[in-house]
Amino acid sequence: MKPPEHHQIPPPHPETASATLDDRITSALVGAAVGDALGGPVEGYSPDQILERHGGRVHGIVGPWNGDAWRTARPLAPYHKGDGHVTDDTLLTHALIRVYAKVRDHLDAYAIADHLVPDLMNTPRWIPELEAEALPLHRVFLAEKWLVARLHYGHVDPREAGTGNIVNCGAAMYMAPVGLVNAANPHAAYAEALDIAGAHQSSYGREAAGVFAAAVAAACAPGATPESVVDTCLALAKDGTREAIEKVCEVAARHSDFESALTPIRQAVAPYDTVGPDYRSPSLGARRPSRLHAIEELPVALGMLLVASGDYRRTVLGSVNYGRDCDSIATMSGALSGALGHRVPEDWAKQVADASRLDLWEPARTLAAVTREVFDRDVQRRRAHERALTALGGPECSD
Repeated sequence: MKPPEHHQIPPPHPETASATLDDRITSALVGAAVGDALGGPVEGYSPDQILERHGGRVHGIVGPWNGDAWRTARPLAPYHKGDGHVTDDTLLTHALIRVYAKVRDHLDAYAIADHLVPDLMNTPRWIPELEAEALPLHRVFLAEKWLVARLHYGHVDPREAGTGNIVNCGAAMYMAPVGLVNAANPHAAYAEALDIAGAHQSSYGREAAGVFAAAVAAACAPGATPESVVDTCLALAKDGTREAIEKVCEVAARHSDFESALTPIRQAVAPYDTVGPDYRSPSLGARRPSRLHAIEELPVALGMLLVASGDYRRTVLGSVNYGRDCDSIATMSGALSGALGHRVPEDWAKQVADASRLDLWEPARTLAAVTREVFDRDVQRRRAHERALTALGGPECSD
């Protein structure tokens, strides 16, 4: 696919040129968690509300919106969002990595039923926003509790279990590991994520999961840039998801500062977003299946990546100050910046790890090992296929 004129691809950033696979996996996963933690305390609010509440834009880790009243303040109680606490985006991302660690191969919807659901139901873990050890199931929202209801109690075919759930970013927000396991192979990442997400989502929610995984895989390719990542997304995405990404990124390409981009990006994605202008009072058509619409989070994350030329700090701060579902937007954009090889600020990463009582680096080490095992297995499978076709008189294959 020939890149649109506004997506002419510049040379890679010097910081990313030497980034190894391990570097990219680590930066993507740590970057996703840090973005999540920065966005959590301002999730659900508008850029104007954020500006008023904080006396300016958010430039780092901030406390809860309601201060010390976070335990009882509605609509967020009893969650302690802020002070570096990660949210369900990170909890589910780490849960998916644990599934990869068990299976040691590509995943499908059945892996979600067989491994992710029991992980959510049976093993207490430290939940930063609850400041307590609890089952992850007690932290995730209704669209994610759907997994347990449909797969464990409803015994639905895992490949079809997502049908009927509200259509949101619930599946897309934790698909970065799929892109990393399929690093530099966005087509494979797209297909694997669509299969996995079938257990959780349908319609444009499932499509976003596939496209986000593909974007992360594309970002891992040597020489990748924000522009090349967007072009990969446009080549794979379908229906409203593709249109939303195209329109948002056309606007984003005209800006180099997130402040000037906040309103134009929202205006560009608004026709495709079903939630409506008031994030806390969704429209009648909110989160219903459609071929015409898209989740808001992925196009905005890609747009902020373009605005910031991939730079981690500016990409994530643009995502955070956009408001609305900004923890998920910053999770996605943080993963994409990290996969490109941009470094996550060490002070942010340490503060989030300490506040959340999580080792943000161990999941990356685990996934890097799994990625190498899966690649070796893929090579063996491909060579077996080549030998079979050659024996059948097919094209000669060379190593």
